Amino acid sequence: MNSRSIQSVSWDNNISSTEHLLKKLDAALSGGPVLLPVASEAFAASMRPELGEPDERVALIVPTSGSTGVPKGVRLTADAIRASATATLDRLGGPGTWLLAMPPTHIGGLQVLARGLLAGTEPVLLDTSAGFRASGFIVGIERLLGTPGRHYTALVPTQLGRVLADEAATASLAALDGVLIGGAPLSPARREVATRAGVRLLHTYGMSETAGGCVYDGLPLAGVSWRLTDENRVELSGPTLALGYRHQPELTAEHFQGGWFRTSDLGERSPDGLLRITGRIDDMIITGGEKVPPAAVEAALSTVTGVREVCVFGLPHPQWGAAVTAVVVADADEAQLLAELKLLLHRACDLPKRILVRDRLPVLASGKVDRAALRAELLDLYDR
Repeated sequence: MNSRSIQSVSWDNNISSTEHLLKKLDAALSGGPVLLPVASEAFAASMRPELGEPDERVALIVPTSGSTGVPKGVRLTADAIRASATATLDRLGGPGTWLLAMPPTHIGGLQVLARGLLAGTEPVLLDTSAGFRASGFIVGIERLLGTPGRHYTALVPTQLGRVLADEAATASLAALDGVLIGGAPLSPARREVATRAGVRLLHTYGMSETAGGCVYDGLPLAGVSWRLTDENRVELSGPTLALGYRHQPELTAEHFQGGWFRTSDLGERSPDGLLRITGRIDDMIITGGEKVPPAAVEAALSTVTGVREVCVFGLPHPQWGAAVTAVVVADADEAQLLAELKLLLHRACDLPKRILVRDRLPVLASGKVDRAALRAELLDLYDR
């Protein structure tokens, strides 16, 4: 196979740089230079773009968020991007115009742009240079609704929470034909609020290695399959899979095997055959010899009155080895939250030793809660 040149494109969190990146994405999907979209020059340098891409099928090298380690470059083909975009539009009910509210250096934002290219529509670009704000989102939706046809957007749960906290923004969101929510677990309580407000919501599950969301509300997209290993690890296959990681052959061999991608997620099959994600293998908290999945505690805490955002993780503890710890954005204090949470959790070991209330949780560029930053900040909490 012939190699392809790689073009590193920096994104500066403004509309003009997004427009530039969109043009380069269009060229990459049409056989031009491989696109390496970056928000960090250090990451770009680590990918060694000057060496080129040896596989001519690769069109895109996508940075992962790095929330659980050193960022990786995921090698995606044009066919994988198109397969994902086509299947998504089919699931939503047809092509339409998209509002881009996510960073286009991550797979969620890139797929918003790719779906527009596939449909032949020009995306509406939201200005997030000052952060994601409900007021700016309303303006973006107004512009979106001024275009013909169907209208869509994609958000992470943190963004959805900020929209739902604003009555006018919620009404704007409900005017769309479809809203994809992905990148992190979606609490049942938040979903219920959105549904009652008339938001046409689909919760997506996927990652850069699957060209974005590939399972929507527990159902795989066309051509995608999923299975569980003996340890309940989720594995995925289908036309949206990446070829592997750039410059990391051992990691590629570990996770891409026989046409399947081995995720780090734990799952279960619901009684009606849907995939449910129950946590991550590498997030499991071992406290006093008991295993506590943070996702289960987050799901329970998200239903507590007044809780808007939540992050649960383990911290070193002199007695228990690790202590279940929660950081939340809520309208209640720690004592009130613990009292209500005790009624929801069946095991004493699942109950957080501390629930810290904040005005806002830190987020990564992808919009996901920065779990690593919170954990690093609070590492000595139980030694103080």
